[in-house]
Amino acid sequence: MKYLPLNPQLFIENRKRFTSQMQKNAIAIFVSNDEVSSNGDAIYTFKQNSDLFWLSGIEQEDSMVILFPDNPDPKYREVLVLVRPNELKEKWDGKRLRVKEAQAISGISTIVWLDSIDGLLQPWVHLADTIYLDSNENDRKANLLRTREYRFIDEMRSRYPLHQYQRAAKIMKELRGIKTVHEVEVLQKAIDITEQTFRRLLQFIRPGVMEYEIEAEIFHSFLSQRATGTAYNSIIASGDNARTLHYVSNNAECKDGDLILMDFGAEYGGYCADLTRTVPVNGKFTRRQKTVYNACLHLHNYAKSILKPGITIVDYTDKVGEEATQQFLKIGLLRKSDVKNEDPENRAYRKYLYHGISHHLGIDVHDLGTRTEPIKAGMVFTVEPGIYIEEEKMGIRIENNLWITRNGHKDLMKNIPITAEEIEALMKK
Repeated sequence: MKYLPLNPQLFIENRKRFTSQMQKNAIAIFVSNDEVSSNGDAIYTFKQNSDLFWLSGIEQEDSMVILFPDNPDPKYREVLVLVRPNELKEKWDGKRLRVKEAQAISGISTIVWLDSIDGLLQPWVHLADTIYLDSNENDRKANLLRTREYRFIDEMRSRYPLHQYQRAAKIMKELRGIKTVHEVEVLQKAIDITEQTFRRLLQFIRPGVMEYEIEAEIFHSFLSQRATGTAYNSIIASGDNARTLHYVSNNAECKDGDLILMDFGAEYGGYCADLTRTVPVNGKFTRRQKTVYNACLHLHNYAKSILKPGITIVDYTDKVGEEATQQFLKIGLLRKSDVKNEDPENRAYRKYLYHGISHHLGIDVHDLGTRTEPIKAGMVFTVEPGIYIEEEKMGIRIENNLWITRNGHKDLMKNIPITAEEIEALMKK
């Protein structure tokens, strides 16, 4: 890992939170992600199962976390399973974790090698009444590939058909949605790295620069600050490219007079930042660009003002939609007749703002958390309204990351320049 060691208390607390929700005399088993082949004998860069990382901080492949709070032997109430270090494999692929290293990262005392776990796991399962198994239940999941966790479910059900089985994911959805102070500290570090990178970009962007050159600056800045890398593929969209929400070609020239929408974030310690800013390529907004930008910033600030405990995402989105309607009337995008005759299922403002306003953020960029129940203190959300105008070949989005508190929120990106005047002043320097 490139980042500095994290406080293992983060993972100790997470495990306590999970085990407190387990039924009596139950065992929970979490397995790591697959190493996935790409082409030939190559594999994709390994990415750990988010739930396993949340519980242990372990990024290594072929790992397991086993939680059995009622195990008669206290030594085995928390177990971290690792692949046994192999001298020949390490010559090819690099060093694997030793016992003391894994203990320091995870805070788990008992480390068991993967090649010896079967003999231990069977008697533990025989003692338990209920088995919690993990599955990917992110609402945004689109991949139907049968991954290791689902194959492990099949294996366990085949070997132990008479046990009760429970979904670990149901607990995880509730717990991972609420961030602890330790988690937010790591997230803030990812955000601080992202802030420094954005400030650097304001000095770098100019007419004639290529989108991919900006992307390269982002990657360089992230790595030089100990980030693992990008939290997601950076969106560097100049001119009309900004109307494509997940534009990642990043191969166009940034032209004088255009705006450039940049949606990027660092990953640090397993946690993801998610920033969007839209800036003028030449350092100066035109009058019309500033008008639309300020309308978007108004929506951003309005959304932040109502994002607090008790409101649901549905109600929150509806309220932002009402405010967007008023702003779009004000800046000439909509007429009163457009609003009067709108389809309630496809409201008029949706022509210019056609995506959601917020999503959960954490270990995953689109993190686990409720989308139907009232928002709770401890959740972290993006706030990212946008305005996309086909006729003007213009797209603007402004995004910050907020930690919800009992009485409102804390803007984790409050130090990142956001007003048109701040951006112009920094680009002028």
